[in-house]
Amino acid sequence: MSDGEATTAARPPRAAATVDPRLLEILVCPLTKTTLEYDAVRQELVSRAAKLAYPIRDGIPVMLPDEARPLG
Repeated sequence: MSDGEATTAARPPRAAATVDPRLLEILVCPLTKTTLEYDAVRQELVSRAAKLAYPIRDGIPVMLPDEARPLG
């Protein structure tokens, strides 16, 4: 096994990062400018209007439509 493989081996699950509530109050969907719902379990910000879920990675919302997950 190479060094690169060792670093990508199974990692222990990390605790869900929390998002600053003040940040959640000011963030809106970049496409529709509507409010977002915080899904703490999935670590996403959900835009019902755009039918997208924006990921939160390491406590930082990724507000790029290309990175968002379509809602089913």
